[in-house]
Amino acid sequence: MSAAELDALLGDAWDDRNPVGYRAILAADERREMLAAGERVLDEYGLNAEFVPVAYGGRWERADRLAEVLRTVWRRDPCLGLGYGFSSLIASVNIWTTGDEEQRRRTAGLLLDNRRIAAAFHELAHGNDFANAECVARPDGGGWLLSGRKEIVTNLRRAEAMVLFARTGAAGSRGHSQFLVQRDDLPAAGMRDLPRFHSSGMRGVQLGGVEFDGCPLPGGALIGDPGQGVEVALRSYQVTRSVGAAMFAGPLETALRLAIRCSLDRRLYGGAAADLPYVRAMIARAYADLLAIETFSAVVLRALHLAPESMAVYAPAAKYLTARILLDAFGDLRAVLGARSYLRRGPYGMFQKLARDIAPATFAHISLTAALVTLLPQLPRLARRSWLSDPAATPSLFALGGDLPALSLGRLSAGMPRQDGIIGALAEIADESADDPVRRFTARYAEELRALRDGCAALGPADLAIDASPAAFALADRYTVVLAAASLLAVWRHGGERRDEAMLLGALDRLTERLGGPPVLAPAEREETERRLFEQAVARHLDGHPLGLFPLPA
Repeated sequence: MSAAELDALLGDAWDDRNPVGYRAILAADERREMLAAGERVLDEYGLNAEFVPVAYGGRWERADRLAEVLRTVWRRDPCLGLGYGFSSLIASVNIWTTGDEEQRRRTAGLLLDNRRIAAAFHELAHGNDFANAECVARPDGGGWLLSGRKEIVTNLRRAEAMVLFARTGAAGSRGHSQFLVQRDDLPAAGMRDLPRFHSSGMRGVQLGGVEFDGCPLPGGALIGDPGQGVEVALRSYQVTRSVGAAMFAGPLETALRLAIRCSLDRRLYGGAAADLPYVRAMIARAYADLLAIETFSAVVLRALHLAPESMAVYAPAAKYLTARILLDAFGDLRAVLGARSYLRRGPYGMFQKLARDIAPATFAHISLTAALVTLLPQLPRLARRSWLSDPAATPSLFALGGDLPALSLGRLSAGMPRQDGIIGALAEIADESADDPVRRFTARYAEELRALRDGCAALGPADLAIDASPAAFALADRYTVVLAAASLLAVWRHGGERRDEAMLLGALDRLTERLGGPPVLAPAEREETERRLFEQAVARHLDGHPLGLFPLPA
């Protein structure tokens, strides 16, 4: 099975008779329900098999393939993407990284039988600060007694199993553990489901809560060793944050199609809205944002296979920047649709649903601030020991779509990376000479890297935590932009001749705007780049081709 086959099963999204088309999706959203017909299609496809390694009977071999399949679902309906699929992936990755053989086989059996697994980490009092979770599991003979609450958990009531995060020791990095439990194994007297939590975005997703009161857990439920919960989560999040960053291209592509369609259909000042320079520029820039997300996230996904030791910095950087780009691109596209961007039905009704759905998607799992806090402690070390001194990553990291070695989750580390091969690629490219816009962008980012190195190397202990100064957060933000630009430049260096240079220039131009300062492109160059991007986006939309870098893999 492939992303292309899944796309075919989902059918024509614009067909009002399609039970998984936009009209049906909007109707389910108004009812605050998951699209039942969509879940049946995903059952037929066997989406859960994508989350199970091949060794355990599933289809998971490559992170980029997994992301493309999930992006296909998110392109159609983010509620299905989260409520059917991504939530089970978040939970099960913890088993694949650290669980024992019995836990892995049990997890595989559940998923391959189209069952769900919830990730019960969240508590309202602590948000994404799961290391301070208060739900506690105390030793009891050969097992554990669980007490406390878990809240705002996707599919908690619908899931047949859950991965629970609970305090098992004193405060600190070794004070929590994870447990794999099946609902059928828990006594009804020991747990109580809380009322459903409603949300303005992802309205069809079942957000639940549960309260435990001395609920017994079997000894075999413990994942890994006692006190290993935070470490397991940090390693697993490197996978799910990388895949999540790539999924954001799905709803952005759909929103872009809606904006293109509106601009061609809407009549203004005696012509189509698409004839207006402002409208064309907004569409071109959002298209450049889509290309930036796809390219950067593709490199990060390949790094899971080729440079897993660096994922502690690459994964949160990708989650942070792609989420920021996504939100900003939706703002630009809203200007194209105007008041139509708020309509809840009709040909453009999907836009307002997507805009609501992506808002929680960008802060769930890890907030943007928390992503920067994850980066901050790592930047001084990289600045002093890696940037402008380490060699570039292997060229295969930037050969998108090329062969990859098997994914080795055991090589993921919760510790600080010692090297940054993507930034090394930027330093290497900057040494090459050429008098063209690409060279100017490269020089701009090489200059930014030197300033970033000096700024990060000077960070003190007070600037490496949640109460860091605004200047420290700004440095972490700028690092993510430089990392993305380095990825784009290296991808084009190792295969860019296959693509229109306007794609690279447009994406780099958008990234550079985030740094401030004078533009790299002259006004005439930017106008020409945006003209070509607009024409490409419209042509692909009218032909029914994917708007991103690659066709759906067969």
